[in-house]
Amino acid sequence: MLPSTIPIFPLPSVVLFPNVFLPLHIFEPRYRQMVSDALAGERLIGMVLLQPGYEADYERTPAIYEVGCAGLVTHVERLPDGRFNVVLRGLERFRVVGEESPSSAVLYRRALIMPLEEVEPEGLEQALKRERQRLEVLLTQVLSGTLAERGLPTTMPDVDLINALSQYLDLEPIEKQALLERDGPLARCQSLVELLEMKTLTSKSRRDDQRVH
Repeated sequence: MLPSTIPIFPLPSVVLFPNVFLPLHIFEPRYRQMVSDALAGERLIGMVLLQPGYEADYERTPAIYEVGCAGLVTHVERLPDGRFNVVLRGLERFRVVGEESPSSAVLYRRALIMPLEEVEPEGLEQALKRERQRLEVLLTQVLSGTLAERGLPTTMPDVDLINALSQYLDLEPIEKQALLERDGPLARCQSLVELLEMKTLTSKSRRDDQRVH
């Protein structure tokens, strides 16, 4: 169970998913403080995506998407100059419902959150197997190789595979955010299949146009 308040780490292109690992290099002073405080406490950091236009307000509190994912610090390397290399493991999605008032003592943002459970409808296991088969067929077209050839174990559980692909496929940040916001692995997988089908059709259309011209 997540606490009601956690530190948040807003980034412009990173979306974390449950049970997926994320390596991070921490160099800004405010986030060095965040990692130090997290290590002294529950080792939790909430990853959230910055909304477009964040650049003008990056040093303060630019707008973020409400849905993020809490990560547990599973590995940490302290560098001599105060920077960190850390690895997070995604734990649970959350919705930001507010933020603590800024403080001169705390340089980073802390959010009030509400945990979001993953929806698991009846018949989930069989439905996921069917969607996974569709997904694997699409991946051989998009990635030009099977899962094994791409270094993904074929024995990976369905839910973990869906979340790992959602995080690590070459998708736009807003596309990954949309996948994170889907209510559960089945809906996420269906959306991922639709997204890859669209990209496959777009790619085919471009190739056809190039041959015509």
